[in-house]
Amino acid sequence: MVKIISRQYLGEANVYDIGVEQDHNFAIKNSLIASNCFNKSHSTAYGYVTYQTAYLKANYPLEYMAALLTANSGDTDKVQKYLNNCTTMGIEIDPPDINRSGLDFTPAENKILFGFSAVRNVGQNAIVGILEARAEGGEFKSLGDFCDRLDLRTVNRRTLESLIQCGAFDKIESNRQQLIRDLELVYDWAQSRAKDKASGQGNLFDFMGGGLGNNTQQTAKNAFESAPKAEATLDFPPQEKLRMEKELLGFYVSAHPLKDIKQSSSLLAPINLAQLGEQKENTILCAVIMLNNVKKVVTKKGDPMAILQIEDLTAASEAIVFPKNYERVSSLLQVDARLIIWGKVDNRDDQTQFIVEDAEQVEKVQMVVVELNPQEAATIDVQHRLRSILKEQSGDKDKAKVPVIGIVQSGNSRQLVRFGKQFWVQDSLSTVQSLKNARFPAHVKQLTDNS
Repeated sequence: MVKIISRQYLGEANVYDIGVEQDHNFAIKNSLIASNCFNKSHSTAYGYVTYQTAYLKANYPLEYMAALLTANSGDTDKVQKYLNNCTTMGIEIDPPDINRSGLDFTPAENKILFGFSAVRNVGQNAIVGILEARAEGGEFKSLGDFCDRLDLRTVNRRTLESLIQCGAFDKIESNRQQLIRDLELVYDWAQSRAKDKASGQGNLFDFMGGGLGNNTQQTAKNAFESAPKAEATLDFPPQEKLRMEKELLGFYVSAHPLKDIKQSSSLLAPINLAQLGEQKENTILCAVIMLNNVKKVVTKKGDPMAILQIEDLTAASEAIVFPKNYERVSSLLQVDARLIIWGKVDNRDDQTQFIVEDAEQVEKVQMVVVELNPQEAATIDVQHRLRSILKEQSGDKDKAKVPVIGIVQSGNSRQLVRFGKQFWVQDSLSTVQSLKNARFPAHVKQLTDNS
């Protein structure tokens, strides 16, 4: 059992609740609305509709959320919000599937399945063709079977690449790079077969084992099994697969680049982006984020700055890098980068922004881990020695970027203690050596290390 806490005696006065945010979307309108000069009939109608939607969400959550996602599919911000709501409700989202997906978001096997209409580069004619071919001939068995049964004038090469890259063929072949390589050969093969059919010519493989075409099932089987394949290749790296998913669907669906470091990052950044608006003006905090977009701006004085679009596992937000900090972090501002950013909250014009003062690549973030037993953690002298070492290693506060985490071990249970920012240090190896010299078991841990 791992329980994340914070201790005032270790320099962190605030105890943060990192539990799941509750959904408060529905508030029943009552007679107070009418008493404030709002038309009673409108008040009654709004209250009744709100009751109906709340009832549907409570009793038919899959169907309700699927309908909500479909109705707002053109609004990326709203879809992201509702996808986060699905996660909070325990509803999984499946990427598109050529053998299961329909036009829109659909409830399927206690999950919500992405529809083809949500995939970029897949037009209405292509969707109609896929659904008709599947209804007529059953599930697609392979990429060759798919290309052979579809009219490639409506399902072109770009459409097929998009379906492969977003994961729609994963249940048939999970190696997406292999499918992309195969497509170069299969597409031409299927086009050639289509021309032969149109001209009334047969193919040797169409007749093998099929009684000169009388056994249509065997004919189809032989046809797609004769499709060419490229030389075997390794799949795309996981981060590249997620990047392509995001590009084509607008969201990370099969996974999220920050998911594998969720536990570690919550120690460094207990406040997520969904909670940003709840923070007081100029609150100093840090966040572990994905960088979705970078817009470089030049001020009237000619100084460069940047407006960033960022997201974490809970929400998307905007961040600003002013000129005085831009030069220091500009090299890190690459789209799709995983970053830990430090800064403060700025509430302006009813919009909450993150003012970035510093940043670091997630892959380079290290933490110093020091181990204590419950008796040591409760002993004033031990606390004082530990604080003194960390204070000494902190040095210049602006350069102290290495967080310190304590592990209080008791039997099979352990508590993770997040030290305050004032106890973060400059050099991880030097700090570990100083702690070991003082007989504190300590080691360096990468943020991306889940062990």
